[in-house]
Amino acid sequence: MFAADNLTFAYPGQIEPYRFWLEAHDGEVTAVSGASGSGKSTLLDLLAGFARPSGGTITLDGADITALPPEHRPLSLLLQSESLFEHLSATRNVELGLSTATPRADTKSAVEAALAEVGMAGFGAQKAATLSGGQKQRVALARTLLRNRPVLLLDEPFSALDDATRGTIRTLVKELTERHRWHTILVSHHADDVAALATRRYRLENRTLRLE
Repeated sequence: MFAADNLTFAYPGQIEPYRFWLEAHDGEVTAVSGASGSGKSTLLDLLAGFARPSGGTITLDGADITALPPEHRPLSLLLQSESLFEHLSATRNVELGLSTATPRADTKSAVEAALAEVGMAGFGAQKAATLSGGQKQRVALARTLLRNRPVLLLDEPFSALDDATRGTIRTLVKELTERHRWHTILVSHHADDVAALATRRYRLENRTLRLE
Protein backbone atom coordinates (compact mmCIF):
# COMPACT_ATOMS: atom_id res chain seq x y z
CA MET A 1 0.00 0.00 0.00
CA PHE A 2 1.15 3.53 -0.84
CA ALA A 3 -0.02 5.99 1.79
CA ALA A 4 0.12 9.58 2.97
CA ASP A 5 -0.53 9.83 6.71
CA ASN A 6 -1.40 13.27 8.12
CA LEU A 7 0.79 14.93 5.50
CA THR A 8 0.79 18.70 6.17
CA PHE A 9 2.09 21.58 4.09
CA ALA A 10 1.70 25.37 4.00
CA TYR A 11 2.98 27.96 1.56
CA PRO A 12 4.62 31.11 3.01
CA GLY A 13 1.95 33.29 4.58
CA GLN A 14 -0.65 30.51 4.53
CA ILE A 15 -2.19 30.24 8.01
CA GLU A 16 -4.19 27.02 7.62
CA PRO A 17 -2.06 24.18 6.17
CA TYR A 18 -3.10 21.49 3.73
CA ARG A 19 -3.76 18.11 5.35
CA PHE A 20 -3.66 14.89 3.38
CA TRP A 21 -4.60 11.33 4.28
CA LEU A 22 -4.55 8.93 1.37
CA GLU A 23 -4.30 5.20 0.66
CA ALA A 24 -3.58 3.67 -2.75
CA HIS A 25 -3.58 -0.10 -3.17
CA ASP A 26 -1.71 -2.16 -5.74
CA GLY A 27 -3.62 -2.94 -8.91
CA GLU A 28 -6.07 -0.10 -8.31
CA VAL A 29 -6.61 3.47 -9.46
CA THR A 30 -7.15 5.99 -6.66
CA ALA A 31 -8.69 9.27 -7.82
CA VAL A 32 -8.31 12.72 -6.29
CA SER A 33 -10.74 15.40 -7.43
CA GLY A 34 -11.37 18.98 -6.37
CA ALA A 35 -11.88 22.47 -7.69
CA SER A 36 -9.09 24.38 -9.39
CA GLY A 37 -6.74 25.75 -6.75
CA SER A 38 -7.90 23.27 -4.11
CA GLY A 39 -4.42 21.75 -3.71
CA LYS A 40 -4.36 18.79 -6.09
CA SER A 41 -1.03 19.82 -7.60
CA THR A 42 0.36 20.45 -4.12
CA LEU A 43 -0.49 16.88 -3.16
CA LEU A 44 1.28 15.51 -6.24
CA ASP A 45 4.33 17.67 -5.55
CA LEU A 46 4.51 16.27 -2.02
CA LEU A 47 4.11 12.66 -3.14
CA ALA A 48 6.71 13.10 -5.88
CA GLY A 49 9.18 14.83 -3.57
CA PHE A 50 9.15 18.22 -5.31
CA ALA A 51 7.81 19.81 -2.10
CA ARG A 52 8.66 18.96 1.51
CA PRO A 53 5.89 18.42 4.07
CA SER A 54 6.01 20.11 7.46
CA GLY A 55 4.63 16.95 9.07
CA GLY A 56 3.35 13.46 8.41
CA THR A 57 4.76 10.56 6.42
CA ILE A 58 4.66 8.95 2.99
CA THR A 59 5.09 5.18 2.99
CA LEU A 60 5.17 2.30 0.52
CA ASP A 61 4.40 -1.10 2.00
CA GLY A 62 5.32 0.27 5.41
CA ALA A 63 8.68 1.76 4.40
CA ASP A 64 9.00 5.48 5.05
CA ILE A 65 10.03 7.33 1.86
CA THR A 66 9.21 10.87 3.07
CA ALA A 67 12.83 12.01 3.03
CA LEU A 68 13.79 10.49 -0.32
CA PRO A 69 14.63 12.95 -3.13
CA PRO A 70 12.43 12.79 -6.26
CA GLU A 71 14.93 10.76 -8.31
CA HIS A 72 15.02 8.02 -5.68
CA ARG A 73 11.28 7.70 -5.10
CA PRO A 74 9.63 4.49 -6.38
CA LEU A 75 7.25 6.31 -8.70
CA SER A 76 6.65 7.70 -12.16
CA LEU A 77 4.73 10.83 -13.12
CA LEU A 78 2.58 11.21 -16.23
CA LEU A 79 1.43 14.74 -17.02
CA GLN A 80 -1.18 16.32 -19.27
CA SER A 81 1.67 17.14 -21.65
CA GLU A 82 3.47 13.94 -22.54
CA SER A 83 6.98 15.18 -21.61
CA LEU A 84 8.50 13.66 -24.74
CA PHE A 85 11.41 15.10 -26.68
CA GLU A 86 9.81 16.03 -29.98
CA HIS A 87 13.02 15.69 -32.01
CA LEU A 88 13.70 12.16 -30.76
CA SER A 89 12.17 8.92 -32.00
CA ALA A 90 9.60 7.00 -30.00
CA THR A 91 12.27 4.38 -29.28
CA ARG A 92 14.74 6.94 -27.95
CA ASN A 93 12.08 8.57 -25.79
CA VAL A 94 11.25 5.21 -24.25
CA GLU A 95 14.92 4.40 -23.70
CA LEU A 96 15.14 7.41 -21.42
CA GLY A 97 13.10 5.43 -18.89
CA LEU A 98 15.74 2.75 -18.61
CA SER A 99 18.04 2.59 -15.63
CA THR A 100 21.72 3.05 -16.43
CA ALA A 101 22.15 -0.35 -14.76
CA THR A 102 20.16 -2.06 -17.53
CA PRO A 103 22.53 -4.13 -19.70
CA ARG A 104 22.94 -2.63 -23.18
CA ALA A 105 22.13 -5.98 -24.79
CA ASP A 106 18.67 -5.85 -23.20
CA THR A 107 17.81 -2.34 -24.28
CA LYS A 108 16.42 -3.00 -27.77
CA SER A 109 14.21 -5.93 -26.77
CA ALA A 110 12.96 -4.16 -23.63
CA VAL A 111 11.95 -1.05 -25.58
CA GLU A 112 10.27 -3.07 -28.33
CA ALA A 113 8.31 -5.08 -25.76
CA ALA A 114 7.17 -1.93 -23.95
CA LEU A 115 6.03 -0.25 -27.18
CA ALA A 116 4.17 -3.41 -28.19
CA GLU A 117 2.41 -3.61 -24.83
CA VAL A 118 0.97 -0.11 -25.26
CA GLY A 119 -0.07 -0.70 -28.87
CA MET A 120 2.84 1.11 -30.52
CA ALA A 121 4.69 -1.77 -32.18
CA GLY A 122 6.21 -0.58 -35.42
CA PHE A 123 6.27 3.09 -34.41
CA GLY A 124 9.70 3.11 -32.79
CA ALA A 125 11.48 4.97 -35.57
CA GLN A 126 8.93 7.80 -35.78
CA LYS A 127 9.82 11.16 -34.31
CA ALA A 128 7.63 12.19 -31.39
CA ALA A 129 6.67 15.35 -33.27
CA THR A 130 4.86 13.23 -35.89
CA LEU A 131 2.71 11.32 -33.40
CA SER A 132 -0.85 12.12 -32.34
CA GLY A 133 -1.68 13.08 -28.75
CA GLY A 134 -2.89 9.59 -27.93
CA GLN A 135 0.18 7.99 -29.46
CA LYS A 136 2.43 10.28 -27.43
CA GLN A 137 0.67 9.23 -24.23
CA ARG A 138 1.19 5.59 -25.23
CA VAL A 139 4.92 6.25 -25.67
CA ALA A 140 5.01 7.96 -22.26
CA LEU A 141 3.31 4.90 -20.75
CA ALA A 142 5.86 2.63 -22.45
CA ARG A 143 8.61 4.66 -20.79
CA THR A 144 6.81 4.18 -17.48
CA LEU A 145 6.84 0.43 -18.04
CA LEU A 146 10.61 0.45 -18.43
CA ARG A 147 11.05 2.50 -15.28
CA ASN A 148 9.41 -0.42 -13.48
CA ARG A 149 8.34 1.58 -10.44
CA PRO A 150 5.32 0.57 -8.37
CA VAL A 151 3.60 3.97 -8.04
CA LEU A 152 2.18 5.94 -10.99
CA LEU A 153 1.02 9.55 -10.50
CA LEU A 154 -1.31 10.90 -13.21
CA ASP A 155 -1.83 14.66 -13.40
CA GLU A 156 -4.81 15.39 -15.72
CA PRO A 157 -3.28 12.99 -18.29
CA PHE A 158 -6.28 12.88 -20.64
CA SER A 159 -7.25 16.54 -20.78
CA ALA A 160 -5.64 17.26 -24.15
CA LEU A 161 -7.20 14.22 -25.89
CA ASP A 162 -10.41 13.97 -27.88
CA ASP A 163 -13.25 11.90 -26.40
CA ALA A 164 -12.58 8.72 -28.39
CA THR A 165 -8.86 8.76 -27.63
CA ARG A 166 -9.52 9.56 -23.95
CA GLY A 167 -11.58 6.39 -23.60
CA THR A 168 -8.92 4.26 -25.27
CA ILE A 169 -6.05 5.61 -23.17
CA ARG A 170 -8.12 5.35 -19.97
CA THR A 171 -8.71 1.66 -20.72
CA LEU A 172 -5.00 1.15 -21.35
CA VAL A 173 -4.07 2.80 -18.04
CA LYS A 174 -6.53 0.60 -16.16
CA GLU A 175 -5.22 -2.57 -17.85
CA LEU A 176 -1.58 -1.69 -17.15
CA THR A 177 -2.38 -0.84 -13.53
CA GLU A 178 -4.03 -4.20 -12.98
CA ARG A 179 -1.43 -6.21 -14.94
CA HIS A 180 1.62 -4.67 -13.28
CA ARG A 181 0.01 -4.12 -9.86
CA TRP A 182 0.78 -0.40 -9.88
CA HIS A 183 -0.50 1.92 -7.18
CA THR A 184 -2.00 4.48 -9.58
CA ILE A 185 -3.12 7.89 -8.32
CA LEU A 186 -5.18 9.97 -10.74
CA VAL A 187 -5.64 13.70 -10.20
CA SER A 188 -8.50 14.96 -12.36
CA HIS A 189 -11.43 17.34 -12.34
CA HIS A 190 -13.19 15.29 -15.03
CA ALA A 191 -15.98 13.21 -13.50
CA ASP A 192 -15.97 10.77 -16.42
CA ASP A 193 -12.27 9.96 -15.90
CA VAL A 194 -12.90 9.27 -12.22
CA ALA A 195 -15.99 7.17 -12.93
CA ALA A 196 -14.20 5.09 -15.56
CA LEU A 197 -11.04 4.37 -13.59
CA ALA A 198 -11.29 4.83 -9.84
CA THR A 199 -11.67 2.10 -7.27
CA ARG A 200 -11.13 4.55 -4.41
CA ARG A 201 -12.09 8.23 -4.55
CA TYR A 202 -10.96 11.25 -2.57
CA ARG A 203 -12.24 14.82 -2.63
CA LEU A 204 -10.06 17.81 -1.78
CA GLU A 205 -11.99 20.63 -0.11
CA ASN A 206 -11.01 23.31 2.39
CA ARG A 207 -7.38 22.19 2.16
CA THR A 208 -8.30 18.72 3.45
CA LEU A 209 -8.40 15.45 1.53
CA ARG A 210 -11.38 13.26 2.40
CA LEU A 211 -12.44 9.79 1.27
CA GLU A 212 -15.73 9.88 -0.63
